[in-house]
Amino acid sequence: MIPLLWAIAGVVLVAVELVTGTFVLLMLGLAALVTAGASALGAPLGVDVAVFGLSSLVLILLARPALQRRVRTDTADGRVNAGPQALLGTQAEVVEAITPGDAGTVRINGALWTATALHDDAALRPGAAVVVVDIRGATAVVTGTDPSGSTSSGGPTGADPAAHPSRPPLQGES
Repeated sequence: MIPLLWAIAGVVLVAVELVTGTFVLLMLGLAALVTAGASALGAPLGVDVAVFGLSSLVLILLARPALQRRVRTDTADGRVNAGPQALLGTQAEVVEAITPGDAGTVRINGALWTATALHDDAALRPGAAVVVVDIRGATAVVTGTDPSGSTSSGGPTGADPAAHPSRPPLQGES
């Protein structure tokens, strides 16, 4: 019975971590699952608590910082860029056509995303190269690029980037 309680606690903590994104509850959930294993092997209750405390400490002090470094990247202005917002500016490929008024599908870093075009009148064919300019819920907002790599709304190459941006501003940029 005790191993089952540790396992339930571990699963609940890992599930709640999906909402917080801090990795603390993930580490505690993993520690609870380790403790469930120790308890299933016959460890008495006092040892269970010690296993939970030690594994929590090790995971939070060693595994969490490494995981945070791997998942998060800092932007040039010092902000942390994590989660779907880290995809802004990423090149993608249209898999299913995006037509005016209808969403399509794009492949971003190997993952398929529902996508809409930045401009309402844009039509993007399968195989077209696009750039992610916004994330709205679970939908990527993209704009097409020409073969040279600049976006279709960009100006001539070599021009002043402030006067003729090579891409539309990303969410949060002015």
